[in-house]
Amino acid sequence: MEVKDNELLRQFEIMTEEGLVSIEYSLQERKIFLTKFCENDNNDEEMHQEFIKNVLAIAEERNLKVVPTHIKLIKFFRKNRKYQEMLPPGIKYYNFYFLTL
Repeated sequence: MEVKDNELLRQFEIMTEEGLVSIEYSLQERKIFLTKFCENDNNDEEMHQEFIKNVLAIAEERNLKVVPTHIKLIKFFRKNRKYQEMLPPGIKYYNFYFLTL
């Protein structure tokens, strides 16, 4: 899976048979805020999980802390505790409870 970083639109993208899947982001200091997951008509959960993992690998390579703000990304962090160290200090998966209500 090849993830493209479209810096102009500030989103990570992959092209699938069903169309474009993307994660919009915002960079602030040494943090990347993952603000929106756009899946269009693609409902392949396994592919979504792999895409998120690849995006997190890019963030880790760039030494960025990750702040997920979209519900799908928050749920990913809850289920995959090994990515918890990528969160900035003071933010843990259980702090996102209010966003899921």
